[in-house]
Amino acid sequence: MKGRADLPKISVREVMSSPVITVRKGESAMRVAKLMIDNGIGSVVVVDEEKRPIGIITERDIVKMLASGGFDPERTRAEDIMSQPLRAISPELGIEEAAKLMRRFGVKRLPIMEKGALIGIISSGDILRVTPSIIEILLERSVIGPPAPEPKAAPLMGYCDQCGAWSDGLKLKDGQYLCEDCLSDLEA
Repeated sequence: MKGRADLPKISVREVMSSPVITVRKGESAMRVAKLMIDNGIGSVVVVDEEKRPIGIITERDIVKMLASGGFDPERTRAEDIMSQPLRAISPELGIEEAAKLMRRFGVKRLPIMEKGALIGIISSGDILRVTPSIIEILLERSVIGPPAPEPKAAPLMGYCDQCGAWSDGLKLKDGQYLCEDCLSDLEA
């Protein structure tokens, strides 16, 4: 089989859903659930007062909240049930890398950020929808040969686990995703 470099790269931008439905962190769980039902979606991104993405609420988060009992859906706020920290990726990242990140983080959805703005979201379902096309390309190009070297891991965007600042280049260190400043502080 020829190397992966011979395959057309399908970017996250080509597959993502946009615009992303968002809710403010103070919205009620009832409103969040209604938005998801009304829009036929499996998640909403939670934003702060400045409309910066800070977390995500999925159908699973809602189900876990329901199963826990003893809550009032009108008084429970989005920030109380959201999953965080929010991990985001670049729209230029390939879907293969996005799938690897989903597996590594144990998530089925990744928000897409560009120049600090939320521009889309990609789900494992979005990736699965284009998989048959990729398999067809692989079959058409199948010849015996060495596989291409693994591409370098793309940088991860999101909020630093230590200082909370937005970073376009988070790195994993001792189980935390840290910005360059916090990494250099630890190494000093």
